[in-house]
Amino acid sequence: MTAPSFPTGSILGYPRIGRRRELKKAVEAFWAGSITSDELEAKAAELRRVTRERLAALGLGTTDSSIPEAFSFYDQVLDAAVTVGAIPTRFESLVRADGTIDLAGYFTIARGEGGNTPAEMTKWFDSNYHYLVPEIGPETNFHLASDRLVREVAEATTSGFRTRPVIVGPVTFLLLSKPSEGAPEGYQPLERLDDLLPVYAELLAALTAVGAEWVQLDEPALVSESIEVPRDQVLAATKRAYDALSAVPARPQIFVAAPYGSLDDALPVLDSTPIEAIGLDLVRGSLPTGFRTEKTLVGGVIDGHNIWRGDLAAAFDTLEALSALSSSVAVSSSTSLFHTPHDVADEPLLEDRLKSWLAFADQKVAQIATLATGLARGKGAIQGELDAASAALADRRVAPGVRDGDVRARAAALTDADFGRGDYAERLAAQDAALHLPFLPTTTIGSFPQTGGIRKARAANARGEISENEYIEFLKAEIKSVVELQEQIGIDVIVHGEPERNDMVQYFAEHLDGFAVTQNGWVQSYGSRCTRPSILWGDVSRDAPITVEWSTYTQSLTDKPVKGMLTGPVTILAWSFVRDDQPLGETANQVALALRDEIEDLEAAGIGIIQVDEPALRELLPLKKADQPAYLDWSVRSFRLATSGVAPKTQIHTHLCYSEFGVVIDAINKLDADVT
Repeated sequence: MTAPSFPTGSILGYPRIGRRRELKKAVEAFWAGSITSDELEAKAAELRRVTRERLAALGLGTTDSSIPEAFSFYDQVLDAAVTVGAIPTRFESLVRADGTIDLAGYFTIARGEGGNTPAEMTKWFDSNYHYLVPEIGPETNFHLASDRLVREVAEATTSGFRTRPVIVGPVTFLLLSKPSEGAPEGYQPLERLDDLLPVYAELLAALTAVGAEWVQLDEPALVSESIEVPRDQVLAATKRAYDALSAVPARPQIFVAAPYGSLDDALPVLDSTPIEAIGLDLVRGSLPTGFRTEKTLVGGVIDGHNIWRGDLAAAFDTLEALSALSSSVAVSSSTSLFHTPHDVADEPLLEDRLKSWLAFADQKVAQIATLATGLARGKGAIQGELDAASAALADRRVAPGVRDGDVRARAAALTDADFGRGDYAERLAAQDAALHLPFLPTTTIGSFPQTGGIRKARAANARGEISENEYIEFLKAEIKSVVELQEQIGIDVIVHGEPERNDMVQYFAEHLDGFAVTQNGWVQSYGSRCTRPSILWGDVSRDAPITVEWSTYTQSLTDKPVKGMLTGPVTILAWSFVRDDQPLGETANQVALALRDEIEDLEAAGIGIIQVDEPALRELLPLKKADQPAYLDWSVRSFRLATSGVAPKTQIHTHLCYSEFGVVIDAINKLDADVT
């Protein structure tokens, strides 16, 4: 019997939170005890059904494995850990007699319970998503502990869909894990690969039994140079893993996907194994050279990381070039689409012209279906769609606001003097004389909790139920309360608590030219937490002060110094969907100049301490080491550009969080903040 070929068009994954955040709401209702686990399972099954039907309506096939089965209640890495029985020892009491854990136990690993801390959370490669870090040691008892993925594939089969199950591949799973608490010094989880592979083999056999013809194993760690394990060991493990899994009898065909960059030297290693298909990220990565294969090459030419419509004609040309490397070529997204919102059609308040330049997940699926038609029937069959995409790109290039002459002239006139503040010792002396702070002053990071009352008032103001003046008076009362609290406990440098801010990036995006914000553009950050990244579509400038009024009001309430609070240029870029038509460094400098104006206005209003937060400095660090110096250079320069317009007596603070900063510690020092 002939093995089924890989579908001509597919995606690596799809948003799993639901168009209206249905999964978030259901999961949080379960945590609150409002619904049972059976009710949560039913809501999740309905969401999976709706997703499959939506993807079919957008042009993916129902029976050719083009629809990925990639659902998760919380996190795909946690799913893999639970599937293979990698339960941290502190949660062993959650394991039932048959070696499995229930849904409540799954969430307990993610969220912790009592004195048991949750699994560590960290960034998923260079994205805004966070995964839970597995803990692997010599004691980890690998076994097939969950059949959830198998049941979900069976569920799809029963409803008339032949889907493609997706799981984190064994090499990436172990490379992203950390040694368990009891592991010996120098231990690497990759040492357990040979013990883990039989569990993956058992899973593959079980998936075949319920009708899976293809399985997708995600191996993004193969594109990263930030993995601590030596590269030769990674490549050897990859060869061993896929030789072994390919030898499993009665298995699905294996598709190894490698998003977030180029496979480079891992590509010939994968090609040397008997797997059937290899996924290439051709947005972040490039076409291989000097390479030819008999395997299916799946070209990730539609950007799964950003929200721009993209150049379909160029994408099709790339696929045609890819066909010189293999007689079997398919098209997909470069990454899972769970990094993008669901549908541009859900954004009625965005300008139509801007919307014509955008592609959220649904639009990207339709683009992939178009390109798949072109692969099957020739370029002429999709010429109309290619021309429409090219016309949208041409319109975007000339639209007002995309290029602002004043902004560009200001950026072009910058000199080295605009990126520095002078000697630190001189600044320190001036600040000591101006601020009269104790030897070790105390302050807070800046934001106080966004209470239910604050959220309720913000929503009421948005609905017109309270006036703008009433809302402002409410916010002033909140600020007065947090100032009084800080004074009572003896804080030396006061913050206003930021009750007026809905988000540390969106708040600024709403006040800067060149940005747009969405109503329903939610993406998953981790677990049930969702964010709405702003859209940076044009040249950035500031028309009027943004934070000055709140800071000066706060200063009127206290004799102690008040700290102005801003989000830094790198973080604004990292947590937005950023234009892709110019280098990031240029865009960062535009944002920095807008912030520079705000900082100078704060200083002129008497605010002598200003904090510029850069929690995302580490986040945008490229996965390839050769690309890192250029990034660190422009990211540092953008911060310095924002902060170097003030007098020596004005104290600049910065705050960094959410990441491991060891690899960027030199860059942090070069920010030249007065307080870090």
